[in-house]
Amino acid sequence: MRQGSVDAVTTTVIDVVFDDIPPAIGEVVIIEPLDAKLVVEAIQEDGTVQCLNIENNTSIERGMKVTSTGAGIQIPVGDEMIGRIVDAFGRPLDGKGPVKTQKTRDILKTDSHTTVRVNAKPEILETGIKVVDFFAPFVKGRKVGIIGGAGVGKTVLMMELIHNVAEKSTSLSFFTGIGERIREGNELYETLKERDLLKNTCMLFGQMNEIPSQRSLVGVASTALAEYFRDEQKKDILFFVDNMYRYVQARNELAADLTQVPSEGGYEPTIFSDVKTLQDRLTSNKNGSITAVETIYVPADDLSDPAVQMIQRELDSTLVLSRRVAEQGIRPAVDLLRTSSSLLSPEVVGARHYELSLRVQSILQKYESLRTIIAIIGESELSIEDKKDYNRAKDIIQYFSQRASVTEDLNGAKGEYYTIEQTLSGLEKILKD
Repeated sequence: MRQGSVDAVTTTVIDVVFDDIPPAIGEVVIIEPLDAKLVVEAIQEDGTVQCLNIENNTSIERGMKVTSTGAGIQIPVGDEMIGRIVDAFGRPLDGKGPVKTQKTRDILKTDSHTTVRVNAKPEILETGIKVVDFFAPFVKGRKVGIIGGAGVGKTVLMMELIHNVAEKSTSLSFFTGIGERIREGNELYETLKERDLLKNTCMLFGQMNEIPSQRSLVGVASTALAEYFRDEQKKDILFFVDNMYRYVQARNELAADLTQVPSEGGYEPTIFSDVKTLQDRLTSNKNGSITAVETIYVPADDLSDPAVQMIQRELDSTLVLSRRVAEQGIRPAVDLLRTSSSLLSPEVVGARHYELSLRVQSILQKYESLRTIIAIIGESELSIEDKKDYNRAKDIIQYFSQRASVTEDLNGAKGEYYTIEQTLSGLEKILKD
């Protein structure tokens, strides 16, 4: 094993100088007196190795001896991980003691690109949420994004999807918390426990109280565990991530600690390749599928943010939540015109659904243009046909408002579930009136 010594110490980054050839990026090194683990993040031109202090050890001092392990970060894998809450390194967060398994997996290594499934027949998973099933069909093995600013209901919509889909699915469910509130993770755990869903769920958290290295690695660790169940146990995976933008923020913080020059938009120089690499691992192959649902925080409600745009390009469907819609009391607060899906096609959803979606979108677009006219001359000046379409659009917007099952305890209102057939029939009725 290669030997070195600590040359400089900061809170997050430890500079190490090795006697000969430095270890590879992603390799774990050990500070012997403390048994503290570091992971190699970058190698400087002068040969100095910059390592992340992934355990937030505050006892590291300059001059301490460092030994390379020749291995990357390992996470426990196996059935023992089901029903548990762990951090990015497989350490338990649920107070139930260590995970009792001898099997591990390197979180950075993957061969998922070699066996991508092709020409698989689309399989729609019914969510019971009208706006999702109609505008952003939930297709097995694909990716759905829930995009919006702070406080517009991203987490509630994701929890409703978990409640409706995971409860009826035979797939193994994953929930990955990246940089979000600890309270939300605890609420989700209690919700899953009450509904007896923990027996089929793996939970990994790197919440906002953790250091950036742990927050940036928890998504990668969760993906590695999902790959294990897909490839080794041939399972289908439902993979929920809250919040993918926090992964970007964590990488940004690390880049600042590493004194890297940011790219355009103020993000770390390799952020787009980092996001792409992570997203590419959430794929289906001949062994099984990974169906991903990701929330994406929008800083300052700016949908043109470079990182938001980058993440959005990796998704098959995007549900855009709007503060303007939320202020109208409509939940989920989905902006119907900005929501889009490449899966909304006759081949996937059928001719009836597709043609109905075109009619609905046409009326909603007309509604937006009529709103400007009405603001100037008033609704009474519209033609009879325009008035009819305007009122239809208002009925459609209100139709997609729906009570959530996961908020029953908060507001006392019973949650609603609609089949795809009920959703289509309801819209057809509005359009006929």
